[in-house]
Amino acid sequence: MTEPVRLSKRMSELGLCSRREADVWIERGWVRVDGVVVNVLGSKVLPHQRVSVERQASAEQSKRVTILLNKPMAYVSGQAEDGYTPAIALINAASRWEEDTVDTAFHPTQLRSLVAAGRLDIDSTGLLVLTQDGRIAKQLIGEDSDVDKEYLVRVKYNKPGKLPESDLQLLNHGLSLDGKELKPAVVYWQNEDQLSFTLHEGKKRQIRRMCEAVSLRAVGLKRVRIGNIRLGDLPVGAWRYLGPDEGF
Repeated sequence: MTEPVRLSKRMSELGLCSRREADVWIERGWVRVDGVVVNVLGSKVLPHQRVSVERQASAEQSKRVTILLNKPMAYVSGQAEDGYTPAIALINAASRWEEDTVDTAFHPTQLRSLVAAGRLDIDSTGLLVLTQDGRIAKQLIGEDSDVDKEYLVRVKYNKPGKLPESDLQLLNHGLSLDGKELKPAVVYWQNEDQLSFTLHEGKKRQIRRMCEAVSLRAVGLKRVRIGNIRLGDLPVGAWRYLGPDEGF
């Protein structure tokens, strides 16, 4: 017999919301199991049971925003640390990209529960996603996420001559970090001093450490794409909303 699981976990598995959102909705009486309201935290369900949410939950979720920021250097992605400013400090009406076409007015309340869906190192620039939507956070940083990310990386070779083709192939597949083999990547030369990296995972400082493993030094790193969403012409330090017709 299949074991029951927590209702909040099941709602997350179904892509209805995040676990945190699920707990709030359960407490508010916005969740039904086989048509019956369930408002007790910790309640469990069987996989075959039908889970649905009330219109209030869907309406609240539709108001949540996702913001695309071109993060400058010297800002951390998440919480402030070691005296450095978090990227969310850049989100205000004045810094919104003037070419943003989404018909949503900025309001400071949109900063509540706005979290970075993925890391971008303090010395890296480019596309950073901040979202209030637990579904998008799960899609981008959940354990089963399959959204790829593309980076442009300026490098210097620490040995005479050029990087051997065999080492370029190692960057594509064959390296390990922290005792674990990395997933296959797509790495190729954009020009004589810049590589394009496309990754399906995001270990801490992964690209810089991959470069070090083949005697390269990454001197500049910019994330230019997450899934289907490209950085495009978004200026450094500016942001825009993810449009209703866009998806990662």
